[in-house]
Amino acid sequence: MSTIEKVKEEVSVEELLGLNNEIVLYNDDVNTFDHVIDTLIRVCNHTSEQAEQCAILVHYKGKCTVKTGDYDELKPQCTQLLEAGLSAELI
Repeated sequence: MSTIEKVKEEVSVEELLGLNNEIVLYNDDVNTFDHVIDTLIRVCNHTSEQAEQCAILVHYKGKCTVKTGDYDELKPQCTQLLEAGLSAELI
């Protein structure tokens, strides 16, 4: 008869909360789809497909997270979106 030994191992997982911020783009009645798509491609380095999907989500849902990452990386991108006339917020 063999003995099976079970070892209970305690593992600590650290999550760094708050490191991933988001740029949220909001719907407005001013900007065209083409302007939103072109701006997301230029500022957020989206592919044309990504930018189009985000524009559609913003139009139908009212808002969409268009970029996630470190605050210092996202701040200038959010500023550029605002300067382009889009409604965006860094959260």
